[in-house]
Amino acid sequence: MHIAFMGTPDFARPTLDALIDAGHDVVAVYTQPPRPSGRGKALLPSPVHRRAVELGIPVRTPLNFRADADRAEFAALELDVAVVAAYGLILPQAVLDAPRHGCLNVHASLLPRWRGAAPIQRAILAGDSETGVTIMQMERGLDTGPMLLKDSTPIDRKTAGELTGELAAMGARLMIGTLAALTGLVPEPQPVEGVTHAPKIDKAEARLDFDRAAAEVERAIRGYNPAPGAFVEFAGERIKLLAADIVSGAGDPGTVLDDRLAIACRDGAIRPSIIQRAGKSAMPARDVLRGLRIAPGTRL
Repeated sequence: MHIAFMGTPDFARPTLDALIDAGHDVVAVYTQPPRPSGRGKALLPSPVHRRAVELGIPVRTPLNFRADADRAEFAALELDVAVVAAYGLILPQAVLDAPRHGCLNVHASLLPRWRGAAPIQRAILAGDSETGVTIMQMERGLDTGPMLLKDSTPIDRKTAGELTGELAAMGARLMIGTLAALTGLVPEPQPVEGVTHAPKIDKAEARLDFDRAAAEVERAIRGYNPAPGAFVEFAGERIKLLAADIVSGAGDPGTVLDDRLAIACRDGAIRPSIIQRAGKSAMPARDVLRGLRIAPGTRL
């Protein structure tokens, strides 16, 4: 098929690669413009941008599609379909209508649950038992379009990073299957019941709140791993907790209970197993604690 691909982060790259491997004609890649990065604030192209350059596919980076020229340039591609995966821009109706079969989106949740920007993290934080990918026919609403294909996976104790990689591969596979069967698929409207929203993660959310049950705190540690990283503050230093176990223990929420850094929660306790100090690499907690004394009774 004659396709434009629209995506930005690492999550989208497997779908782009799968389109090429399946023999589709990807005539253009749309992605977010390069952003300042690092201490020098040099402009860094997105992961999808860099991959498109490696593949020799023309890249376009409109700030939005408000300009007539951007919409006309898209329409001039005369596409069979546009494939979208975590692009990060709201598409106007003129863009949604331009391809012959419209725009198809790889969405990382089991719609209608977790419409929005951060479905993977929100599913972990909420304690969902499973999540998955929905291939959706896009319309103007926020992830409200009819569904074409779905698949699911258990969340278990996966981190957001681990789940993102798994769902990225699942989404690529589902999109190729969708395109292969497109003319025979019957779009299914999303049910009215069960709608939830997944707003973008704010960095301030990642400060751990020990006035919650240990299970909630442990989910937060997984849900914010790798980014922005769940954290506590000790002696003026921000320390990220990247993995933890739920353990027995009781005390005032946030109180360190022993010399192995068990931390009391509202109900139960957690014991961090992977820690990252500011400016350092992530390490097993036992190794960090050899050089960082956090005495029992300390309130984090």
